[in-house]
Amino acid sequence: MSSNHLTPREIVEKLDQYIIGQADAKRAVAIALRNRWRRQNVSKELGEEIAPKNIIMIGPTGVGKTEIARRLAKLDNSPFLKIEASKFTEVGYVGRDVESMIRDIVEIAVNMVKLEEQENVRSKAKEIAEERLLDVLLPPKPVEKKVKDIMADKDMAEPVVADQFQQDTTREKLRRLLVNGKLDERFVDIEVSEVKAGPMIEIFSSSGVEDMGMSLKEIFGNIFPQKKKNRRVKVQEALEIIAQEEAQRLVDMEKVTKTAIERVEQSGIIFLDEIDKIVGSDTPHGPDVSREGVQRDLLPLVEGSNVNTKHGMVKTDHVLFIAAGAFSSSKPSDLIPELQGRFPIRVELDSLGKDDFIRILKEPHNALVRQYIEMMATEGIEIVFKEEAIEEIAEVATIVNERTENIGARRLYTVMETMLEDVSFHAPDMSDKKVIIDEKYVRQKLDSIIEDEDLSRYIL
Repeated sequence: MSSNHLTPREIVEKLDQYIIGQADAKRAVAIALRNRWRRQNVSKELGEEIAPKNIIMIGPTGVGKTEIARRLAKLDNSPFLKIEASKFTEVGYVGRDVESMIRDIVEIAVNMVKLEEQENVRSKAKEIAEERLLDVLLPPKPVEKKVKDIMADKDMAEPVVADQFQQDTTREKLRRLLVNGKLDERFVDIEVSEVKAGPMIEIFSSSGVEDMGMSLKEIFGNIFPQKKKNRRVKVQEALEIIAQEEAQRLVDMEKVTKTAIERVEQSGIIFLDEIDKIVGSDTPHGPDVSREGVQRDLLPLVEGSNVNTKHGMVKTDHVLFIAAGAFSSSKPSDLIPELQGRFPIRVELDSLGKDDFIRILKEPHNALVRQYIEMMATEGIEIVFKEEAIEEIAEVATIVNERTENIGARRLYTVMETMLEDVSFHAPDMSDKKVIIDEKYVRQKLDSIIEDEDLSRYIL
């Protein structure tokens, strides 16, 4: 669903369905997204001058920074890329071309648009696939004489026409059986294109090594004929394989590429995680030199520049950058001034406590409690979570976060997985198909781990 017609309030309501709390951060991203729509609806000349309202999210791990950005992109159907800014300072990455993130998001956009286009031509591809499969099931009879010669021969005309009529009737009967799924279990031999990954090469340029993932096939085009191979599969699978092949043929890749580049330029979202890790200290030596260098490398992309990709030139002027970091030993004002100016919106996210954990377990559409109930239902097991159990799980997660590393809501995953490990393992063989999770059950499974702090460090 596109956010084009959603107000900031409606965007926040959509985010509330998956993310608990963090109202300030939701408001900030909702405004940034709406501003993008506003820019696209002003005059073209002025729209080019309006810079995106980039955001810095400040908060510890596990409080929802990445999830807010990811859900925002999904809501807007925007190409989305998450990348750790710190990786550009690591050994082996220092001096690496930071423009690779633009190439990566373009690849994501190309795949997105390609899938959309294949979906648009699916019905047409299915029709063609049916005809190809009918040709396999009932090969057309060879006609040895030209039609005019046959028609001139009065003795031959009627038998040929009658024979053709019989073939057409049989084909229509087969079509009905095919459409109604009566032939699904029958095996057929089909010829399909053989997909082989070509040898990969890296392109060296003045800016470093570009992971362009080019294969010899992309370089030489269609000089080499595509190899075919025979496969023996069931009719149902054959129909799907041929339909997929035909859908790819029907898609106009030039149009896909053009649309993908436009989508990146107008609605791409890049999530720069760990932005605080590229903030240098006051020392003029050591790794901090490269950290400031990474900031300066990022600056042209955030300011707006042209990046060369294998699909063409991409402008980053209106790509939305959302940066995030804990900033526990630094602050956003430690970034180089030019980069600070390109992130006008700053929002602090709250740490999560027991009450937040209780809501996270129960309320979102993808709530953890709901996930486990549905997963175990596939095994025929009914799991019932008592309210007291949910509170106890939240309490355990809070205690462990305080004692060890605070990883926010991610702690709930480790607690839930440890608590339900026995049920998950024995589910297919269990005779008792109903499991009630109450406070006693939670304590029984987790008390010994919580009491032993060393053990909790390793297990939870």
